[in-house]
Amino acid sequence: MKKIDKNKRVEIEAATFRRLLEHLRAHTEVQNIDLMNLADFCRNCLSKWYRAAAEERDIKIDYESAREIIYGIPYLEWKKKYQKEATTEQKEKFNSKK
Repeated sequence: MKKIDKNKRVEIEAATFRRLLEHLRAHTEVQNIDLMNLADFCRNCLSKWYRAAAEERDIKIDYESAREIIYGIPYLEWKKKYQKEATTEQKEKFNSKK
């Protein structure tokens, strides 16, 4: 593989991350518990990672602001519009992974 310039690599990674966010925002039918059960991370995890990365760079972002960046809208609005009650099966699968 050809070595990629550091700045270009960062640009590619940033573009990939933006694409992931667009994809998650377009697929609101995919619940966070589904993501957790399948991939062991969810939109809230991304929010926490975003906040941590900002803080590593001395940029203060509170958790709710990070969530809004990840979800594209305030979390409570997203939750009201798109979040469904987890099924018994989803909860069991989630709890079995602990």
